[in-house]
Amino acid sequence: MLAAPALALDGVSATFVSRDDPNRRYTAVRDVTLTVGAGEFVSVVGPTGCGKSTLLNMAAGLLAPSSGELRVFGRPLAGINARAGYMFQADSLMPWRTAAQNVMAGLEFRGIANARALAEEWLRRVGLGGFGDRYPHQLSGGMRKRTSLAQTLALDPDVILMDEPFSALDIQTRQLMENEVLALWSSKRKAVLFITHDLDEAIAMSDRVVVLSAGPASHPIGEFAVDLERPRDVAEVRTAPRFVELHRAIWDVLREEVLEGYRQQLAA
Repeated sequence: MLAAPALALDGVSATFVSRDDPNRRYTAVRDVTLTVGAGEFVSVVGPTGCGKSTLLNMAAGLLAPSSGELRVFGRPLAGINARAGYMFQADSLMPWRTAAQNVMAGLEFRGIANARALAEEWLRRVGLGGFGDRYPHQLSGGMRKRTSLAQTLALDPDVILMDEPFSALDIQTRQLMENEVLALWSSKRKAVLFITHDLDEAIAMSDRVVVLSAGPASHPIGEFAVDLERPRDVAEVRTAPRFVELHRAIWDVLREEVLEGYRQQLAA
């Protein structure tokens, strides 16, 4: 019998009602079916405003679907997804706490006795062993992202949700962080659902790339297996002939949706 996927979205939709006019409704995503296997790294790409973050919020249990069902390792999800860790696009660090104290926060909430030692160990693992006493304003953008990564992984989640976590970083720091994530992922092989606007990033990091249509009522319109050998260096793999082939094939599906999303922004 096949094991249940770590995360399964089965025909999920998300419709929002206007606060000003109950008759006005907006469907962000409609009838989305998507799975992430245990140990699988899946990226979702699509135009701006296509509902990528909405899917992630439903997977985290922060937003209940209007219809459809979410399952985590075969069990229906009701409420917060306690088996998931969520790394947000914006910094989620508390400015009044040091890097170590930020990493400790979730561990302390769970009543883990050796929270301090675990926090320091994870800071070492992300290359910040000597920075645990620094406050967020004393850290560079890349260091803050490393702290957020340690904060997420210290809880040892079975599913990792990442919402464009490196979009604000310069290209060199971004590639360092991407390789850091791949190294940590390969050692633990957790299920990852990764949201990104960057097609290169999606291909370089993933086992599978799912393409969403332009919104409203966004839905998957393409799915591509990334059959590039691992381990990968995200900079070097971009020159591989197979990477170029995959990029061309995915962009052929994505291009018109990006243009449609842009047209909608101009018309808004």
